[in-house]
Order: sequence, then C-alpha cells, then structure tokens
Amino acid sequence: MQDSQTESSKVADTVAALKGVPTREELLKLLEEEIVQVTFNKLSGEERKMSCTLRSSYLPEAKKDDKLSQTKVRNIEEKTIVVWDTKAEGWRSFRYDRITKVEQITGMND
Repeated sequence: MQDSQTESSKVADTVAALKGVPTREELLKLLEEEIVQVTFNKLSGEERKMSCTLRSSYLPEAKKDDKLSQTKVRNIEEKTIVVWDTKAEGWRSFRYDRITKVEQITGMND
C-alpha cells in the first residue's frame, strides 16, 4: 500500500513540475505564508486569476455557521483547494488540477 502512495506522490510531483506549478503540498505551504496569485481554468473553461492566501493574519475568525472558515473543514478533498480571496474578501475554491500558473505577490504589508 505504501508503494502505491509513493508512486502516486511521484506522479503528482512530476505533473506539477511539467506544468511549472508547485505541488499541492508546496502550494498549501506557500498559501499559509504569503498572498499568491493563482491562475486557473474554471469548470466553464474561463480563465481566472485570484489573489488568495491561507495566512492566519488575513483570515476572518472561524464561525460555527460558516463551515469554510473552520480549519478542519477546509482542504479535505484532495482535488479542491479552499482559500481566502483577498480581493473579494471571501472564501473561494478551485481545483488543483486546473491551475495553470502560481505567482507570489510581493510588496504586501502585514
């Protein structure tokens, strides 16, 4: 079983490298530290650029009635990444496999 997980991880790393984007784990770590512009294709095929983060200083307080604000609920499904959209000031999600570009946004003040 461990070999299949290792193989799956190797495949994911290879796909990320070919696309020129961070692996899912690298992206989540980056989102926890920075504001990132993620370019992805929506399910409709439309391209979208979103400035987003998971950095705690930008996130609103978790509320019982807002499941996306609860850390345990976010990012459970491997295909989808839930982030805080810094421009829309709301929780948004995108599919990891639809990412085409990831750029770190510099010059942001804490």
